[in-house]
Amino acid sequence: MICLTSDLHHASLKTGNQQHCDISEIQCAQIYNEMLKEANVKVNYFISGKCFIEEWDDLKQICESDNVEIGGHNYDCFQHTLWHRVWNKLIDSYNGPRWYQKRDVSKTAKVLKYRTKKDLQIWRNHMYMHGKNTESVLYEAGIKICSDGVKKKSNGLIEHPSGIYNFHLNIIPDHEHLIHAERTPQWIEWWQKRYNWSDDFGAESYYIEEWTDMVLKQLEENEKNGVISNMIIHPITMYLCDNFVSFQRILDFLKTHETIWMTELLSTQGEKHE
Repeated sequence: MICLTSDLHHASLKTGNQQHCDISEIQCAQIYNEMLKEANVKVNYFISGKCFIEEWDDLKQICESDNVEIGGHNYDCFQHTLWHRVWNKLIDSYNGPRWYQKRDVSKTAKVLKYRTKKDLQIWRNHMYMHGKNTESVLYEAGIKICSDGVKKKSNGLIEHPSGIYNFHLNIIPDHEHLIHAERTPQWIEWWQKRYNWSDDFGAESYYIEEWTDMVLKQLEENEKNGVISNMIIHPITMYLCDNFVSFQRILDFLKTHETIWMTELLSTQGEKHE
C-alpha cells in the first residue's frame, strides 16, 4: 500500500518555490491533481489554513475531488518567523507555547470546516516542525494522525501515549533532496555549512531524474516487503523541476498499485477517537 501526500501553501507565504514559479502553487496542484484523477490515484493534501481564505477559487475544485483527503498544515505555516525563533530559544518549541498551538489548530480546523464541511482528522506541521506539545494538542482537537518527520525504516501508524497516531515518511522526500528553484548546488552547499542539515536519507540533494530513480526503487522495495509507503511530493516542486515529466514515471508506478488515504489505516491499525 502507498500513501501519497502533498503539502500546499498559501501564496502570501512567498516560499522560494513560489518566487521561482510562473503560476501559483495551487495552480500547480490543479495540474497535478488532474493527473492523479486520470490515473485513479488517491492523495492526501496537507493545506495551510490561509489557502482556504486567499485562494479558495482555485483550491475548491481540488478539495471537491473524489480522490482527495484533506489535512491541516498549520494556519499560516509559521509566517511570523521571529516569534517562532524566540519561542524556540526560550521554551525549546519552534511551534510555540501550548496555547498558541491550540489556537493554530483551531483556526485551521474552523476554516477547513467552513469551506469543505469536513472535520479535520489528519495533520502535518510545516517543515515537519514537531514540538513537545504537538501530539497532545492535536489529539485534544480530535485529530487522529500526525505525519511529521522522516524515518526510512518505519511502517504504518505508531501510537503515541497521548492517543494520537504518528505516521512517518519512509520514502525520500522531494523538496529538501532536489536541486531546483533557489536550491542550486551552491545554495545547498551554503545551507549545509550553516545548518548541518540532514534527515534519515542523508544530506544529499539530487537532480530530478536520479531522485525519481531512488523513489521508484524504494517504492518497489516496500511493496516487495509488505511495508506501507508514506511519501511526500509537492506539486510545485514537480512543476519547477521538469514540468511533471519525472512525476509521470512515478505516477505510472502508483496507478498499478494500491493507494490509500491516511484515515483508511485507522480501520486496520486502530481507532482512538469515538
